[in-house]
Amino acid sequence: MTFILKEAVASVTVDVLVNMAEPGSDAGNSSKDGGDISSVMGFSGFGKKARTFDLDAMFEQTRRTAIERSQRVLEERQQEEMKESSGCRNVNQKEKPSTSTAGKVNTDSDSSGSDSELIGPPVPPGLKSRTDEDEDDDDVVGPPLPPGYKHSSTANDGSDDDDDEMNEDDDDDDDNPVKKIPDTHEITLQHGSKTVSALALDPSGARLVTGGYDYDVKFWDFAGMDAALLAFRSLQPFECHQIRSLQYSMTGDVILVVAGNSQAKVLDRDGFQVLECVKGDQYIVDMANTKGHTAMLNDGCWHPKMKEEFLTCSNDGTVRTWDLNSEKKHKSVFKPRSLQGKKVTPTCCTYSRDGKLIAAGCQDGTIQIWDRNLSVHTKFHCRQAHTPGSDTSCLAFSYDGVTLASRGGDDTLKTWDIRNFRKPLSVVTGLTSFFPMTDCCFSPDDKLLVTGTSVKKDEGNGKLLFFERESLNKVYEIDVTNASVVRCLWHPKLNQIMVGTGNGLAKVYYDPVKSQRGAKLCVVKSKMKDKHAETLTQDYIITPHALPMFREARQRSTRKQLEKDRLDPVKSHKPEPPVSGPGRGGRVAAHGGTLSSFIVKNIALDKTDDSNPREAILRHAREAAENPYWIAPAYEATQPEPLFAEEEEEEDEADKDQPEWKKRKI
Repeated sequence: MTFILKEAVASVTVDVLVNMAEPGSDAGNSSKDGGDISSVMGFSGFGKKARTFDLDAMFEQTRRTAIERSQRVLEERQQEEMKESSGCRNVNQKEKPSTSTAGKVNTDSDSSGSDSELIGPPVPPGLKSRTDEDEDDDDVVGPPLPPGYKHSSTANDGSDDDDDEMNEDDDDDDDNPVKKIPDTHEITLQHGSKTVSALALDPSGARLVTGGYDYDVKFWDFAGMDAALLAFRSLQPFECHQIRSLQYSMTGDVILVVAGNSQAKVLDRDGFQVLECVKGDQYIVDMANTKGHTAMLNDGCWHPKMKEEFLTCSNDGTVRTWDLNSEKKHKSVFKPRSLQGKKVTPTCCTYSRDGKLIAAGCQDGTIQIWDRNLSVHTKFHCRQAHTPGSDTSCLAFSYDGVTLASRGGDDTLKTWDIRNFRKPLSVVTGLTSFFPMTDCCFSPDDKLLVTGTSVKKDEGNGKLLFFERESLNKVYEIDVTNASVVRCLWHPKLNQIMVGTGNGLAKVYYDPVKSQRGAKLCVVKSKMKDKHAETLTQDYIITPHALPMFREARQRSTRKQLEKDRLDPVKSHKPEPPVSGPGRGGRVAAHGGTLSSFIVKNIALDKTDDSNPREAILRHAREAAENPYWIAPAYEATQPEPLFAEEEEEEDEADKDQPEWKKRKI
């Protein structure tokens, strides 16, 4: 309401002032209106004629004053510059601008001869105006550049070359995949003393799982480890079977564990069992009619798109898919066949990147690929992929899904185009492999192919080799350790390389600049000190269900409790040593007073009696004859007379009659 009233008053005031400013308004009306306004506004003085102003004249006068002042300032600057630059350089003077009566400034035209009129003060000497600049600089926005400053486009040739070289170096870094290999730093995880035959890293790169020939599966948490690099959990999912394959699912919540038995297991992130595949009936001939594998497993992997489906292959000659929600039976069965239609053993298997194809490498050297939904006939088939009888240890699809890499037991590495699967694109030979799970993998940028080599004991170092994807030319290698390189894994998110070796080590290669998280989290943490066990002289009894008034306050610090016990004369009293010999001061001797302690004390005593046993018995004969108490009264009528004394006398007499040499012999 107040705002509306103020607005109305202001509008009335403006109208009155306009009417008063009109030259035709008379004094009577003005006085009348002034009286009305004074009564409304509360003050008088209205009715006077308003003063008129010539705005054009005022603007013209102001412009002239500004131009004169600018000219005076410019002349002073020119004189100062002439004094400073005398003897150093020649300054091209321009003509002074002339000021017309209208206040317009005429400036010299540029080299092209075009005349233009500029509004405002003239441009100081030594600087070019916007019209004098090159056509390439027409788009420059802002004030003119100061003297001596050179634009990037007008920089000298040396700076241009340096910039070009830097740009070329950056382009080379982007184009050269070798410079993206993270191998400047490494950490070593001690899995055990036997071969690390399986590696798995979850999709986020937070947790690493290793498995080996020692039947152990160990969990390594990069965020939870310190510089000691210790595993936080170790377990044996299969008591006496070597671990052959480990892999996290696409969501990272479960792990597929494949060992030397016929039943694969699925564990959660903490190592607890989620699923165990069922075992098939080994007496059924057709493996498609059994519910599971009947022989040792060779490999396994998860579906890249479906988090509940995984794949296994076995020595029973089948490749089976499983559903995480159905452990009673497999999902589908694929049976590799030789050229004659006989059963062959698949040694490795994998899904394509889109999950539509299933590939298996077999013992007869073939690579067979099926459509995931059609398990009868193969979609792609290469009969002579590797040497017959050699175990193909790994198949890996590239990230674009076009190229397939195979690591053969015949010491070769080959790449294939699945659209033209008759002959390999490129081949590398001489890659020694002693393990049936030696694998290969593609780099995250899909330009390199990585694999490891095996060596015999004390005959060199195992190497990690990097090849170009197209030509398989070796571009880089890393000496890992003095043992075989079995497993390799290049995580695309962390940009770190994990390697499993034949001497029980799992190495992680990373670069502090190019890599992310992973091993960088644990190497920066200081090693925790070993906690020494601090024992209390009196055990603390915990009563969880006691009432608060009867509950004793638990000491938070062991050190404070030890200090209190030290001040207590009873608790800090030194225990007295055991008493040896007879007891004294009311204390029992060392052997104690029980029967067991007496037996222990006397068990080592030498109680051998060298006397004649016959004499020891006859020593009690006279007492038994004079005082028969136990045995003699019962057998008094039938007991014969003892003859011990007579026999002894006869023996003594016989001894006397014998010669001396016989006595000595006896």
